[in-house]
Amino acid sequence: MTTTVATRAEGTDSPYALSHLDALESEAVHIFREVAGEFERPVILFSGGKDSILMLHLALKAFAPAPVPFSLLHVDTGHNFPEVLDYRDRTVERHGLRLHVASVQDYIDRGVLKERADGTRNPLQTLPLTETIQAEKFDAVFGGGRRDEEKARAKERVFSLRDEFSQWDPR
Repeated sequence: MTTTVATRAEGTDSPYALSHLDALESEAVHIFREVAGEFERPVILFSGGKDSILMLHLALKAFAPAPVPFSLLHVDTGHNFPEVLDYRDRTVERHGLRLHVASVQDYIDRGVLKERADGTRNPLQTLPLTETIQAEKFDAVFGGGRRDEEKARAKERVFSLRDEFSQWDPR
């Protein structure tokens, strides 16, 4: 005897309807594939944190069994736990990915950026990020961020179009 279990989306009677989470995943996979077809040098922001791990998981799913056709880019603040960097490097190796690292510390050492009095380096990531995007000629950048973490992110949508100075106008 076999038992068939069909997951039904809330509010539907169809056994083929997707749950909300499955629909979001399907949309993300579709977007990864569309970007692969439309852009020459996409990149995925990858720090080894929860948001970027999810983005990589979705990219792996979108292209399986083929390799992900994008590089990864980590803007390293220099304040990462060694375990996170080890995880990042093991993940890159396990999946045969290419990793670019833009180091905030390199910019501080060269005198391009100044260490902040409060010690935080997150605001210092912008210049290394934008310069690496330009230097590597990345033409699409995937990033994962939750809208509840910051008010500006709540205005972001699927695509965040930027001008040549990396400025975003939410209107």
